[in-house]
Amino acid sequence: MFSMAGRREAQRVAKRKPQGKRVDFRRNRLRPARQKHWHVSSEEPEAHIEDAATWETVRHKGALSRKRTIVERAEEPPSADRSQLMRGTAIAVRGQYVEVDSGEKMWLCTVRRVLRTRLIRERHPVVAGDEVLFTPVAESTLNEGVIEEVLPRRTALHRSDGRRHHVIAANVDQVIVVSSIREPLIKEHLIDRYLVAVHAGGPEGIICINKADLDHEARIPEILERYLRIGYRALATSTATGQGIEELRSILAGKTTMLAGQSGVGKSSLINAVQPGLNLKTAHVSVATDKGRHTTTTAAWYRLDMGGAVIDTPGIRALDVAMIPLNELEMHFVEFLDKIPHCKFPNCVHIHEDGCAVKAAVEAGTIDPSRYESYVDMFVERSEQG
Repeated sequence: MFSMAGRREAQRVAKRKPQGKRVDFRRNRLRPARQKHWHVSSEEPEAHIEDAATWETVRHKGALSRKRTIVERAEEPPSADRSQLMRGTAIAVRGQYVEVDSGEKMWLCTVRRVLRTRLIRERHPVVAGDEVLFTPVAESTLNEGVIEEVLPRRTALHRSDGRRHHVIAANVDQVIVVSSIREPLIKEHLIDRYLVAVHAGGPEGIICINKADLDHEARIPEILERYLRIGYRALATSTATGQGIEELRSILAGKTTMLAGQSGVGKSSLINAVQPGLNLKTAHVSVATDKGRHTTTTAAWYRLDMGGAVIDTPGIRALDVAMIPLNELEMHFVEFLDKIPHCKFPNCVHIHEDGCAVKAAVEAGTIDPSRYESYVDMFVERSEQG
C-alpha cells in the first residue's frame, strides 16, 4: 500500500502540466499571414497624435516567430491490447482503405488516425508489401479492421515526384526492372535510373527485357551483357513465344519481388504468364504515341502458388532520383566502387577533374560509356535541384 505522502506525491505529479517547447511550423505554415494595416482615427483633434496618424504594420520578427509551441505528452497508449492484434500484409492501397492479407482471409482496413498523423510526411502511411498489425471490427459482419501499426520495413523502393518522396512498395527481396525492346521502345537510361533507386532502397536489382520476339535488330544480347558484366542478373522474355518464362518463374519462386518499369512494357502480362489464374488486366500500346496505357493504377501484392509473392506497380515513364543525396550518387553505380579510391581528389565528382579513375576506366572501356552518361545526366539533374 502507498503511504499518504506517497499518494500526495503521485497526485501532484499527475496534475503537473506538461512542458511546452518551440518547434518548426509545418511547411505550409511558414509563410506569414497577410499583412494587416492598423491605424487609429478619431474626429477629435487630440486623437491625431503623431504615432497614431501613421500606418502601423504587424510583421513576423524572424526565426522565433516561425515556431509554434507544442506540448509533449507521453506516447498515446495503443487502442487495443497488442496481444489481440492480428498480423497481415498490405496487398493494395485504394484511397483511404487498405486491403490486408492475413494468410487466411482478406480484410478491408482503415488506418488509425494517430498512425496517419504520425506519418504525415508520407504520401500514405501504408504501402503494398507492408507488414501491419490490425484490429478486427467486432460489430462488423464483413472482414473489416483498423490498422494500428506498420512494422519496420526491411527494404523500400522510393521515388520522387519533384515535390516530395514517397515509397512505392516495401519489404521486397528483389526488384525486376522490366523494359521492352519495342512497343514502347527501350529507354536504356531509364533502366539505370531504376537500378540506382533499387540499389538505394536495399533489394537486389534484376534486368528483364521483354518482347524479345520484336528484337529484329538483335540488340538484346549486347544490352544484357552490359549488366551481366557488372554483376547484375539479366534475362530476355517474350509472352508471345514463351522465351524466358521458366527462367523468370525460377527467379520469382520463394521471393517477394516487385516488377517496375514504364507503362506498356508487359509487367502484368509477365505475371499472367507465370501464374495465369491471376488474370491481371492488360492493354495494347498506343500506335500513335508508342506509349503504354495505364492498366495498373496502384501497386498490388499477389501471392504466388509456387511460393513467394509479386508486386505489380503502375508504369513510370520518368523517374526522379532526388531522394538520393548528390554526394552519394556514385555509390549506386556498382562498377564505380573499385575505381573511386584511386581518384586523385577525394571529392572527385568524376566529370571535370584531372586524375579521375572513373573517367580513365571509361576511356579504357572497362566502364560502359552509356552507363557513365547515365551517371552524368543524373548528377547534373541533382545539382540543379540543389
